[in-house]
Amino acid sequence: MTDWNEFCSQGYAALINGLIERGYEARGFHDVDQSSRHVIVRHDVDFSLEDAVRMAGQENELGIISTYFVLMRSEFYNPLSAAGLAALRAITDCRHEIGLHFDGALYAGDDQNLLRAIQLESNLLASALGRPVRTMSFHRPASERIGDTNELAGLINAYGPRFVKDMGYRSDSRGAWRYGHPFDDASIQEGRALQLLVHPFWWSDPAMSPQERLRAFLARRARYLDEELARHCVVHVPQRS
Repeated sequence: MTDWNEFCSQGYAALINGLIERGYEARGFHDVDQSSRHVIVRHDVDFSLEDAVRMAGQENELGIISTYFVLMRSEFYNPLSAAGLAALRAITDCRHEIGLHFDGALYAGDDQNLLRAIQLESNLLASALGRPVRTMSFHRPASERIGDTNELAGLINAYGPRFVKDMGYRSDSRGAWRYGHPFDDASIQEGRALQLLVHPFWWSDPAMSPQERLRAFLARRARYLDEELARHCVVHVPQRS
């Protein structure tokens, strides 16, 4: 059973330090040996770039690198806004890589249309970053028809068999280790590589259950939109809490 108290900055430090103590070195998707004690730390940024920046800074202090996968089409954040671009720069300033988090459900058509959309979004993200985008991950991957390959549209696919079948794979999906804690993965016992998917949204202080964290996010987002409305529209009177 998941211990919600684990999902905080102290718990994340314990997780990363525990992997290091077990002989694991953080590597990127382009620089991993599946048979060695390497960990690919991956982040799908589903809701909040602010949370991603916070975790990127903590990882920099812990001395590891990771890859942050960013949505180009989202109702929750805009990576091309001034705040969004500042967040992306803050992440790369911490030596981390930015990849594309792709939501195929937004596109109709056949597989070739999806591949064109991946290329379009990755080019847009690369233009915004001023550097190449080399990796991608699917948002809501269960619905994808073309995900079972190591490369798509010239990008490394984080869900490709090389990274989820040929090595260990654990995820904190929906704010819980639903298939067991990473330390319990067979790859750890065997000294093989592990891909660790951590969503920054679920890890912050104080520790909260997923339901509490979602409610806190909605309140935080409402305050932000209230302030932005006041900044852009003089007739709006912001609420004071």
